[in-house]
Amino acid sequence: MTTSDPVTGQDTIWLTQEAFDKLQAELDNLRGPLRQEVIDRISAARDEGDLKENGGYHAAKEEQGKQEARIRQLEDMLRRAEVGGAPDADGTVSPGMKVTYRFVGDDETETFLLGAREIEDDSLEVFSPQSPLGAAILHARVGDTVTYTAPNGKSMQVEVVAAVPYAG
Repeated sequence: MTTSDPVTGQDTIWLTQEAFDKLQAELDNLRGPLRQEVIDRISAARDEGDLKENGGYHAAKEEQGKQEARIRQLEDMLRRAEVGGAPDADGTVSPGMKVTYRFVGDDETETFLLGAREIEDDSLEVFSPQSPLGAAILHARVGDTVTYTAPNGKSMQVEVVAAVPYAG
């Protein structure tokens, strides 16, 4: 389910249709009304005179930089998006799967969605395939035990208990 873009070599991002639509709406808003609002604030601050000591101008320029960075990020994500189409239910972990795992030596299980962080699901945590755990279990099969390095530097072992397509 994870494929690389032949031009950029970057992996596709699995998104639900709802998440794709939400990101597209955010991008449209950033390109339109919000972009114009910041441009207007920069223009008004510039008209006030000395730009060296003009806090409003510098704040608006900083906000413009953040907006433009988010626009580039959204454009990239949407360009690489693979929408909907849940993966096959063959027990192999791939983006778009609801994954249940447990730490080796522990009986408690935890479940998360392997996909883009922008997919919101209040009942389910979302891990990206680039996260330490997501990258470690990507392409693992139910019953496999994998080792990964947690953000705190500790080596962790988890067993994949289940991997089923996310139904939204």
